[in-house]
Amino acid sequence: MAIIKIFLQAVAGLTNFILNAYMIILLARAIISWVSPDPYNPIVRILHNVTEPVLYRVRRALPFTYRSGMDFSPLLVMLVIIFLQDFLVKTLYYIASAVG
Repeated sequence: MAIIKIFLQAVAGLTNFILNAYMIILLARAIISWVSPDPYNPIVRILHNVTEPVLYRVRRALPFTYRSGMDFSPLLVMLVIIFLQDFLVKTLYYIASAVG
């Protein structure tokens, strides 16, 4: 049972780390979008390639996020990440504490 507890804690910690990293990447992309970035800059390309698949799906599912001229899809994805951190990660930690 101790192995399951340690495994669940590791999964929760890794999930939290990945969600935090993606949040920082989204924030960096949002800040860079305020200026006119060079599309050939490697950092801009990496940020775009990492975030665009998720943001495209949000824009396609919720077309109102771009009608006002502002793209609210990064904000919606950040809210989902915050929800996942509050619900999923804490639930994994709770299950781990209940196991052992």
